[in-house]
Amino acid sequence: MTPIDRLIVSVDNALRTVAGPAHASRPNPGARCADTELSDEDRALAGALMRVNHVGEVCAQALYQAQALTARSNGLRQQMQQAAREETDHLAWTRQRLDELGARPSLLNPLWYGGSFAIGLLAGRLGDRNSLGFVVETERQVEQHLAGHLDRLPAQDQRSRAIVAHMQEDERRHAEEALDAGAAELPAPVRWLMRGASKLMTSTAHRI
Repeated sequence: MTPIDRLIVSVDNALRTVAGPAHASRPNPGARCADTELSDEDRALAGALMRVNHVGEVCAQALYQAQALTARSNGLRQQMQQAAREETDHLAWTRQRLDELGARPSLLNPLWYGGSFAIGLLAGRLGDRNSLGFVVETERQVEQHLAGHLDRLPAQDQRSRAIVAHMQEDERRHAEEALDAGAAELPAPVRWLMRGASKLMTSTAHRI
């Protein structure tokens, strides 16, 4: 595709991510689990945590699309696009679980997408190795974040837990693939800034 074609695809993906339903290419891991009755308190907690996870997938779509758009090698572009397709599964799974829990997605999803797309463009402009390094750090932080959610999700909410556990495995693999592709290690201040931005996003999305 030409650069213009890729830009059009990115705009289309943005609209689908923020406003349209996502369609998974893999079965929902939570579908194998019984939908256990939850107390109002546990349902509210699970809904808030899954809303945060859904926001994370909105951001992941934006990041990968922007980094694919700015990739300098076809190999890296294809790697980013493949990761984005797998993140689309996560987007669909978390939205489905939100609906089951009677919870809504974040009202700030357009803002999350736009900000993440800008960050992805910046990472891509710094070169392929730095862009891959950004993937490694992002996925490591997401993996830790999901581990925290597995600790906090109600034990009886097996559907949400199955989705989060599968997402965690995918994120770990994305980081490993980026490392294998030659990712550069990001400077410590950049990693700290990314953690700060992530904390702001998660704390806000938990409520809004």
